[in-house]
Amino acid sequence: MDYSPKQMQADLANQQFHFKKKFGQNFIVDKNVIHSIVNKSNIDKDTLVIEIGPGSGALTSELGKVAKNVLCYEIDETLKPILEKNIHSNTTVIYTDFLQRNVQKDLQNYDYQKLYVVANLPYYITTPIIVKIIEDKIPVDKINVMVQKEVGERFKAKVGTKEYNSLSIFLNYYFNVNKLMDISRNVFMPKPNVDSIVVSFTKKDKLIPLKNEEIFFQLIRDSFKQKRKTLRNNLKGYDLTKIEKVLKQHDLDLSVRAEAIPIEIFIEIANHL
Repeated sequence: MDYSPKQMQADLANQQFHFKKKFGQNFIVDKNVIHSIVNKSNIDKDTLVIEIGPGSGALTSELGKVAKNVLCYEIDETLKPILEKNIHSNTTVIYTDFLQRNVQKDLQNYDYQKLYVVANLPYYITTPIIVKIIEDKIPVDKINVMVQKEVGERFKAKVGTKEYNSLSIFLNYYFNVNKLMDISRNVFMPKPNVDSIVVSFTKKDKLIPLKNEEIFFQLIRDSFKQKRKTLRNNLKGYDLTKIEKVLKQHDLDLSVRAEAIPIEIFIEIANHL
């Protein structure tokens, strides 16, 4: 089936659907943008695609044409009549909160070579969704997601910039992060107050060895706990002697702020704790 913005809007009207602010619902109504996202995702018939928040199924319909299977998570059950009309036979929609779902268990029902996440993520829960994918060790090969532009800039932020934060480090440890395209606010219904960006996370073939992931991630969280404070102030509960020893090897000291520390040095510090 071919997606039509006019048909989607007619379906929404026929079902007397009301956009719910609490779910961050902004549906894509531009066919060219949808095709561009799907084409840039390089999906094939060996790929299982997870879509979070399919909405009315505009992107879902196009994903179903190129993927082996599409697995969707939609929290709003009132969308069911519209969504079910637009999906292909290789697509399953689970009406539940993705953040509460055991996705690993769902994946046991599928046979696939590659696992991608492709989605227009609700702005208000973008970060929790990305963190869940990482912490639940969902075995994704690639994540292509449309997010609020400001959030997307933080995802791909480089050391030394004001956007660089703990999530930048988490993501860049596991993935190569790149911008795919800018998205105008005008391609959504209803129109949000901000523009969007499509960000791509591709799994790294080789990770820098970590002795203990939990220690590393806790170190990162604590280092950025109060962003304007130095490492000496943010890491008072740590063995500062060990941390300073590593920093000195890179001509740094405890008066530095976390935003000035590249991921490689954080890894080195974590491996010495």
